[in-house]
Amino acid sequence: MMISIDTGTTVDAFTTEVVRSTAVAITRKMKTNLMRTAYSSVIYEAEDFTVGLFDTDGNTISIGLGLPMFIRGLSDAIKAKIAHWGKENIAPGDILLTNDGYVMGSHLNHMIFTLPIFHDGEIVAFSASMAHWPDVGGVLGGITRDIYAEGLQLPFVKIFKAGRQDPELTAIICANCRLPDRAMGDFRAQIAAIRTGERRVSRLLERYGAQAFTESIRLIFDQSERLARAAVRTIPDGVYEAESFMDDDGVDIGKPVPIKVRVEKKGDEMTIDLTEVSAQVRGFYNSGTTTGYSCAQVAYKCLTSPTDYPINEGSFRPLKVILAPGTVVSAVKPAAMRWWMTFPMTVVDTVFKAMEQAIPDRTIAAHHADLCVALINGISPKDGRLFLAGIGPSGGGFGAKLTEDGMSATVCLNDGDTHNHPVEQMEAKYPLLFERHALREDSGGAGRYRGGLGTEQVVQARAPININVQVDRVHCAPWGLAGGRSGAGNQVCLRIGGKEIADLPNAKVLMKRLAPGDAISLRAGGGGGFGPPEERDPEKVAHDVRQGYVSRDIAREIYRVALDAAGNVDRKGTELLRRE
Repeated sequence: MMISIDTGTTVDAFTTEVVRSTAVAITRKMKTNLMRTAYSSVIYEAEDFTVGLFDTDGNTISIGLGLPMFIRGLSDAIKAKIAHWGKENIAPGDILLTNDGYVMGSHLNHMIFTLPIFHDGEIVAFSASMAHWPDVGGVLGGITRDIYAEGLQLPFVKIFKAGRQDPELTAIICANCRLPDRAMGDFRAQIAAIRTGERRVSRLLERYGAQAFTESIRLIFDQSERLARAAVRTIPDGVYEAESFMDDDGVDIGKPVPIKVRVEKKGDEMTIDLTEVSAQVRGFYNSGTTTGYSCAQVAYKCLTSPTDYPINEGSFRPLKVILAPGTVVSAVKPAAMRWWMTFPMTVVDTVFKAMEQAIPDRTIAAHHADLCVALINGISPKDGRLFLAGIGPSGGGFGAKLTEDGMSATVCLNDGDTHNHPVEQMEAKYPLLFERHALREDSGGAGRYRGGLGTEQVVQARAPININVQVDRVHCAPWGLAGGRSGAGNQVCLRIGGKEIADLPNAKVLMKRLAPGDAISLRAGGGGGFGPPEERDPEKVAHDVRQGYVSRDIAREIYRVALDAAGNVDRKGTELLRRE
């Protein structure tokens, strides 16, 4: 799509489109280079990171597609760094680093490196990367009650000063990591990624100059804003509200954590009010204000202009977000934040739930809304060294939509493009045996369109290991919309000494020791259905039964479809069931 150029601009539409496309290409290259050089599988396999380019004030030009909830973390961190140092105190060759959870909104494992890009002595952009380091110190397992137990906290520091790496700060980082060699490998990979961004942007500046680059970015922002406002105008004016809840915070077991959202749409602007989301909790499921904004931005982007790229500052100008300090998505120090990513997914789900009243064709039933990860640690029988790893993230079911079934075995909304670890790699590196990895029959919520199916992983310990599981949404099952049924909730089961343990009060199993032969089952939930189940095409129900997605009992009792012995639709029997 060509840009409509404002009167008096100094840049033509062709140049602006080149800058737009190049910005997207640069962030893709940054992402590829980080994946190829990282040491930790959570980065190069799971892709738990993001990269981006930002203008001279820290506004997002283009962010690498991947984790939706990172949509604001980098930008806010860069703006905070600019405010801390001032542009006049940032020199060529400086690399700015922080992992402040209350600035970026997430846990201390996220290291954010930022490199200023200079042209003719002036800062014209920033290149940045945020990636998950598996360990930054702190306690290994259990529930943390404050940020101080969660590891090394780095305030705003210059890890490189005028091109030279600071050896003392580097030594402090290494001293606080249990696996410093891996940490330094990821460190260098992030540096490589942001230097890639710097080189590519510098070439663009040499070709077109800083003025044309800056003006192009302004026009891209303006066009994204116009497209977003046009999309917002198609939503009926009104106030839309919805509620849900989380199972508990891991400390007050069985005490639900309320989630309530309010969306007001008027003209070409939308306001998402999250002030009635639960107050911050004692467990480690809190996140900072940046994540509260990200919750609103992810939901808003999906509902308005999901395919307008690059994702940039202009897209969000029609959105206003209201937060109160001290909630689970706007926590204040010293709230614990290690498992920050879980509650925000349900906040986004709840915004979709509210908007079904206004735009059912653009919303979606609830999904399993959890990473469904088991963190493991132990001593490797191969070399006697400590290992840290994670099983998952497990794919679950996404909710159905007005016109199509939900996706099955898909990683949760918060982590978007994150991948699970290949079974073969996990078995080769760690003392684990994957007994089963399969879809869960009947886990998708019934409906005119069926929710996606969750998965089950059964993993056996081949040597003594410690496990930590922090899964939620067991009791708050993924709801359906417009008469659709709920999907199955998430579930965790253990096999200890040959005995199955399935009656856990929730899915939070902390610092449990597994002996060889013991196993853990991670069962990701399904998505909610959309529309009444008895309106589903009988042939689709029969196909689901043949594929093992839906059992014969559910086909008959919920979908009201009769099948013959061969699994084909019994027309007369189905007509009778549905008449009843």
